[in-house]
Amino acid sequence: MGQYIGVDLHQKTSYVTRVNEKGKVLEQVDLKNDADTLKAYFRKQPMSSQVVVEATGHWYHFYELIEDRFPNLVLAHPQKVKAIASAKIKTDKIDSGILAQLLRVDLLPRAYVPPREIRDLREILRYRASLVQLRTQAKNRMASVMTKAGIETVTKNRFGIKNFRQLTLVETRPCYRLELDGYMEVIRKLGQEIAKSEEVIKKMAAESPEAQLMMTMPGVGAFSALLILSEIGNIRRFPDAEHLCSYGGLVPSLHASGGKSYHGHITKQGSKWIRWILIENSLHAIRKTRRYGKLYIRVKKKHGHNAGRTAVARAMLKSIFHMLRKKEVFEDCPASSEGV
Repeated sequence: MGQYIGVDLHQKTSYVTRVNEKGKVLEQVDLKNDADTLKAYFRKQPMSSQVVVEATGHWYHFYELIEDRFPNLVLAHPQKVKAIASAKIKTDKIDSGILAQLLRVDLLPRAYVPPREIRDLREILRYRASLVQLRTQAKNRMASVMTKAGIETVTKNRFGIKNFRQLTLVETRPCYRLELDGYMEVIRKLGQEIAKSEEVIKKMAAESPEAQLMMTMPGVGAFSALLILSEIGNIRRFPDAEHLCSYGGLVPSLHASGGKSYHGHITKQGSKWIRWILIENSLHAIRKTRRYGKLYIRVKKKHGHNAGRTAVARAMLKSIFHMLRKKEVFEDCPASSEGV
């Protein structure tokens, strides 16, 4: 007889509910989230069992501990689960029971889980992105100190080698000296770590035919290509380009009331990474292609600069869908073409 296991996952503990095919509760237990305890418990469960856990911030560790034993392990979409099974009283016991029952009746909204190699790729790419973010923060802090200390730079690039050399010689108060030296060292070290990660990323992109294909699109480099690919996963899971754009949160929201409907701002649901990198790259695409340049100008006239960039990002994602599906390189529209 099959059984369904719902897991309400927290940072230190997991509450587990097991039910049978008829929905009868067989067991409810609170487990510590250490590897030995979790492995020992789930090793006792039949391999035919179906297991579900919500996609909370701690799901990676739990998922990877038991995914080899339960190939059909389900990752539930937390927001959609709450919409289906909202309750005024919420406890770990209730939450794990709801997950198990929804799994049993096949009403569970599932989140996409990429293969482990794609998850590892995401870690590398997000690590590089976080390093760049930290360096930007350090640069902003350093610029603030320079402004307070009234320090002018030799060149336009405040953070170039020449300016760093100058800053080591500038006489200033001890408090500013401490900050400047510290921020310069942090920026140098982060630059070295970013360079290391970029070497790994370039090598991975060179070994990926799909990444090489995407890099034929202006504005898309090794990092951008792999980031988009890692977020998409298998392109075949999207029936058309519109579904992919919806996954990227780049489609306008729809509001309908009283027989009238209108489109609002983009939904910003789905993959924030796809949305971020394509909007970042949109400026390159606008400058380097006729297709996206025309689209940007047309949308900008009606809705402004940001809407123009968003429209280009959405058009780029549609092109990426067809490029990956058909395995074709990017082609810009002819100079004589008036369409986009």
